[in-house]
Amino acid sequence: MNRRKFLRIGALASPVFAAKNSLANNFNPITKPIVVSTWANGMPVNAEAWKILSTNGTALDAVEAGAMHIENEIDCCVGLGGYPDRDGKVTLDSCIMDHKANCGAVACIERIKHPVSVARKVMEKTPHVLLVGAGAQQFAVENGFTLEPEVLSEPAKKAYAEWLKKSEYKPVINIENMGAGKEQKKQNGPFAPAFFDDGTVNHDTMGLVALDSVGNLSGAVTTSGMAFKLHGRVGDSPIIGAGLFVDNEAGAATSTGTGEEVIRICGTHLVVEFMRQGYSPEMACKKAVERIVKRDKAKAQTLQVGFLALNKKGQYGAYAIQKGFVFSVKSERENVVHQSKFLI
Repeated sequence: MNRRKFLRIGALASPVFAAKNSLANNFNPITKPIVVSTWANGMPVNAEAWKILSTNGTALDAVEAGAMHIENEIDCCVGLGGYPDRDGKVTLDSCIMDHKANCGAVACIERIKHPVSVARKVMEKTPHVLLVGAGAQQFAVENGFTLEPEVLSEPAKKAYAEWLKKSEYKPVINIENMGAGKEQKKQNGPFAPAFFDDGTVNHDTMGLVALDSVGNLSGAVTTSGMAFKLHGRVGDSPIIGAGLFVDNEAGAATSTGTGEEVIRICGTHLVVEFMRQGYSPEMACKKAVERIVKRDKAKAQTLQVGFLALNKKGQYGAYAIQKGFVFSVKSERENVVHQSKFLI
């Protein structure tokens, strides 16, 4: 084939390839804006974030608003209404990260209602990423946050009194999602949080990631940590690369469950790196879960970790060690709770 004939055939073929790529994009359109969050109580969290996303607001503002919503639920399961540590103190962890890798976090902070907003202040007003304990509280007060009364919510008070009878630290897998009574299930639906026999509900982590209308990603996490933990314990939630990671070229991920296991593999950073390699969000989460299980198969039988991821196309996915992890999705196309796939 001479050069002139080759170029002529190439020119004729170019529109075919262009049409094929255009067609593929039509079948796989970018979904934005979108917000995804952990657990079924992510539905109202997503709704709050959607108020911002649906009016062309930023993903950063959206995830902060979503996290603040659940922190406001004082008798719920995250924030100051969460379960205390074994000394009876509620200590909170939170982080936030935007599309430029700006990030901030607070850990083991007490008596502050909105740790996610303190984390954002750390990101925007300091050269640091993480402030902890009394220093984090001092920073919050200096920046206009109010010290709340040092009291337990009624559900937390009942649960703590019950726990003190044996003082055993034995986290239960998926306790956040196992309804104990028919009436609770009837009122709250198939993805209701777990109610103990006395009517109290356990804590859990709220993690959410969002893609806004201009295609930027952000994420936030807020938690009261493991119930009845040692005073001073910090899990994965406020640690960038463990409980949350955002890379605007690849995607964003968050996690829930036994934070120590997530920290050991830098879990969300790992998920995002798998997405960078071309894996779908679900498969990236699965590979991170497999990394945890492979490290200690026997231990994995006794714990739960779930990862949730969102890529630049607005595609999302999740995977967990055990059955029972669910996550919430809100976009123009859907407003639903999904069951996560699981390994064990």
